[in-house]
Amino acid sequence: MFNNNKILVVIPARGGSKGIPRKNIRLLNNKPLISYSIDIAKSSEYVDDVVVTTDDSEIALLSEKFGASVIRRSEELSGDDVPLDPVIYDAMIKKEKLAFDEYDIVITLQPTSPLLKSSTLDKAIEKFEDFGIDSVLSVVDDRHLSWGYDEENQRYIPNYYERKNRQFLPKDFRETGAILATRRRFVNEMSRLGDHLDLIEVSREESVDIDNYEDWWIAENYLQKKRIAIVVNAYDEIGTGHVYRCLSIASKLVFHDVLFLLDERHQLGINIVSNYNYPYKLYDGKDGLLNNLREYSPQMVINDILDTSEEYISVLKEEGYFVVNFEDLGTGTAVADVVFDALYEHEIGEQDNIFTGHKYYILKDEFYFQPQKIITQSVNNVLITFGGTDPNNFTEKVLESLLAANFDGKINVIVGLGYDGVEELVEKYGYKNTIQIYKNVLNISEYMFKADIIFTSAGRTMYEICSLGVPTICLCQNDREVTHVFANESNGIINMGLGIAVEKQDIINEFVNLVQDYDLRIEMNKRMLSVDLKDGFDNIWSIIREEYRKFTLKR
Repeated sequence: MFNNNKILVVIPARGGSKGIPRKNIRLLNNKPLISYSIDIAKSSEYVDDVVVTTDDSEIALLSEKFGASVIRRSEELSGDDVPLDPVIYDAMIKKEKLAFDEYDIVITLQPTSPLLKSSTLDKAIEKFEDFGIDSVLSVVDDRHLSWGYDEENQRYIPNYYERKNRQFLPKDFRETGAILATRRRFVNEMSRLGDHLDLIEVSREESVDIDNYEDWWIAENYLQKKRIAIVVNAYDEIGTGHVYRCLSIASKLVFHDVLFLLDERHQLGINIVSNYNYPYKLYDGKDGLLNNLREYSPQMVINDILDTSEEYISVLKEEGYFVVNFEDLGTGTAVADVVFDALYEHEIGEQDNIFTGHKYYILKDEFYFQPQKIITQSVNNVLITFGGTDPNNFTEKVLESLLAANFDGKINVIVGLGYDGVEELVEKYGYKNTIQIYKNVLNISEYMFKADIIFTSAGRTMYEICSLGVPTICLCQNDREVTHVFANESNGIINMGLGIAVEKQDIINEFVNLVQDYDLRIEMNKRMLSVDLKDGFDNIWSIIREEYRKFTLKR
């Protein structure tokens, strides 16, 4: 059909826009607004000619540079009160005279709809395969509970029969103004609509119509939106901190599309991500992971899986992804675009793509709203929390030490989803009124803030505690944690080293000394609160933005 039809796209672009002065030539995400509609039309499978009708020399010049022809609009057709019908008709007639031919379909494409897709324009054109269709308009489903006003009775009345949640209301279409396509014979100075209409439904994104600065801001955020794949897992050996960090990252990427990719062998990570309602896909082995990535086609891949290999990261780079790694000491760091490791306070080697230190730690949202701890003379509340899995069961080791020290205050024990033996723990110690055992607490900041002393490992939990200022005794789960130098006395943390080498009597002695030394707890609190941990995500994302900009310039 379309090979036998000549199709003209007319883009109306006045120079005298009022809501946003000179908006048609302003840079939206580094491109003139007018260029988006020209590119949309020129990328269509079916459009023959693209013309911009304007009264403005600068708009005309830019339009020609982006590949459109230009029809200069008369002063009579350039006023604020002039409707589009005579403007489109004028452009069509002039273009036909220049082409010595007549068009079959004339399409108005608004420059204020830069998020429209060429595929959507093509679908609108394809509707003319039905010879009974005269015109096609773009619409968006805008159903909601709305109200009208009865002038005669001077009262408000509902525009619905039954109150329902939005998704259960009948569809209610609103014109977006992006596309108005009409058969040539219905285009005149008074109208661009035929007798028989059809609608092309567009997404909320494509429906954005730039009329004011708020619309501009929305459009720019859509244009900067990226597809981000997060590869992360949680299991006994690595704990749950990685997946919780990635959930914190995802919660802040509100303007981007995020997909979690999880190893199907590790149910713990799957359970955590599914509980937070983020989209995820499972993979089986390296080939399965790569197939998922190719299907999703992200611009960015975030790996939070500990040490990566140069082979794995090289494959990601060959696929064209921008690669961000967290907590990576593997050979893949040499190939990744950027690597962050908050658990170290020194540079790893001499690579300028690696950023280390506490300023790259991302606090969970709940810790931004907790007050800072005020140290009291007495110690009445102790918290024991060794992460999501606690593979060495330091939880019970410390609990037995506190009981042996005859501590008569309250002891809260928090274990994670991956902790084995919680039933035995409850059976063994739950009878004591002073001991409360919890699993998978979602508001752990509350328990931390109420504690006077906390026992934990040398992982990410240190930073959460540090943000509150609660005196802390640390036992390292493994040799890797021993190298996490943030857990030291200069940051207000007592680090007892590798926990499996620490005797219970050593724990008792350290605890009793801390309980009795009020001045030491005051000093620990002071040192903790001197560390700024509130800007971690901003610090990370500012580096990612800059490195991604360099990455795109090289492509």
